[in-house]
Amino acid sequence: MVSMRYLALAADYDGTLATSGVVPESTVLAVERLLASGRKFLLVTGRVLPELLEIFPQASLCERIVAENGAVLYRPATKEIRILTPPPSPAFVDELRRRGVAPLSVGHGIIATWSPHENVVLNVIRDLGLELRIIFNKGAVMILPTGINKASGLMAALDELALSPHNVVGIGDGENDHALLSLCEYSAAVRNAIPMLKETADRTTAEDHGAGVVEIIGELIEDDLKRAEQTVSRHRILLGTGETGEDVFLQPGRKSLLLAGSSGGGKSTLATGLLERLGQAGYQCCMIDPEGDYENFPHAIVLGTSERGPSVEEVMTALASPGNHVVVNLVGLPLKDRPSFFLGLLPRLQEMRAKTGRPHWMLIDEAHHLLPTNWHPASLISPHKLSCTIYVTVQPDEIERSILESIDSVFALGDRPDLTIQSYCTAIQIPAPDVGVTALEPGRALVWNLGTDTPPFPIHIAPGAMERRRHRRKYAEGELPPERSFYFKGPSGQLNLRAQNLILFMQMGEGVDDATWMYHLRKHHYSAWMADAIKDDTLAAAVRQIEGRSDLTPAESRQLIRATIEERYTVPAGHTDPGSS
Repeated sequence: MVSMRYLALAADYDGTLATSGVVPESTVLAVERLLASGRKFLLVTGRVLPELLEIFPQASLCERIVAENGAVLYRPATKEIRILTPPPSPAFVDELRRRGVAPLSVGHGIIATWSPHENVVLNVIRDLGLELRIIFNKGAVMILPTGINKASGLMAALDELALSPHNVVGIGDGENDHALLSLCEYSAAVRNAIPMLKETADRTTAEDHGAGVVEIIGELIEDDLKRAEQTVSRHRILLGTGETGEDVFLQPGRKSLLLAGSSGGGKSTLATGLLERLGQAGYQCCMIDPEGDYENFPHAIVLGTSERGPSVEEVMTALASPGNHVVVNLVGLPLKDRPSFFLGLLPRLQEMRAKTGRPHWMLIDEAHHLLPTNWHPASLISPHKLSCTIYVTVQPDEIERSILESIDSVFALGDRPDLTIQSYCTAIQIPAPDVGVTALEPGRALVWNLGTDTPPFPIHIAPGAMERRRHRRKYAEGELPPERSFYFKGPSGQLNLRAQNLILFMQMGEGVDDATWMYHLRKHHYSAWMADAIKDDTLAAAVRQIEGRSDLTPAESRQLIRATIEERYTVPAGHTDPGSS
């Protein structure tokens, strides 16, 4: 099944799909082709439902019909009607009639008349103290409760279908279509639309009425609007600022990003800020998190704990709602089991994307562990299906080659960004660009957009609205990879005791002989590990002060370092002091 970005078309009826109330046969045939492509068709109209069904015999082509400008939702397959707003006030209707407002149409939720009765309607709303608003549409005057419009009705329909507006194309012609087009990821005004709608839509069709709908359907089937969407900028996401202060943006569709560089270089800061802004814009995010770096992601469902790994089924269940962001925390799985778990999850995520277009963005942290060069199943994956994916790694040359070849932009961070880009290019056997930058200050990244003539350029990373806090449970009780673990070796290298988290570090520190403990203390190995691997500069600075004191006995230095760690990191229940038993 081929992944598509746009899975549904939401169209207005009068003046868009229909001319003088009638839908041409050519437009009906185009809608049938749209359905054959695997997409859904939704009708969003200001008409009352019985009237619409009488003049539109092909209503069964619609997955849902939003009628009465958002007040009514209809399921053609089952003929069920769902009223989305309280019924009109009888007192309001009676007063309008008493004041001579005619014609007057009263639906399940809408009251409609024609200009110039809007002044009388406003006076009655004021006199009765009602919370109603007027929506205009080419001379029609529609009265609805506040908050009810075509966008709210379409959202109700999409919620039933478990679809996101980021996977919908909207098309219309009148004043009441502004909300509809604003909600949809891509919007079009037909050629006969009012001028203001043409100004705000992403494009105006070359043809009018139903022929304009045929035009959009043709491009959807041909290339999923890939060419057309390139001119759309209203959804772009801030990445940071360039050297002269200009904003640098990401277009949120169809891109794959590689964030690579040394530990502590800012990869998680960049990824978290970017994902946070994507989430705020309504894009669903799924983070594959081997080390617990993203468990504090705002409003996310975190699956998996330090004691147990997540299951594939609970991940898919959580992602079923378009509003859920999901963090797949793999800390509770042994290192050797994480790639196989990911291998089982990834096809399910691809299948979900093909059906729903979600999750809109995925992040794969420690990508060199989960998608290594020797991971043969990776050859079965179509990298284009992994668009809108962020790969985070310290070792880009250890990621499976077909994945690297699908990358659109490389972000090099930390020490020697030039060597990071060189490593990427060597892995896929392409010439490296002239970088000219060999060092980056904290908070900066080197950006290289492949497939363009623009050389890599530095940016200042835009931080998230909430700075990511240190993920203390991960460092206290999780399992850091071997290269980031601490090793008690002793002055002669006679030991090789691995501490893959702070709890084990404290326990082993209590158990090793004084000579081993003091050797690492005097070499400042403890503070260096806490700065480089634990990434806690505050903890490292405090421990460095203890390391520098010559008046402490081994027992006293152990006690002070333990107290310093426990002050910043809560030791989980069940992990008792080994000296207390």
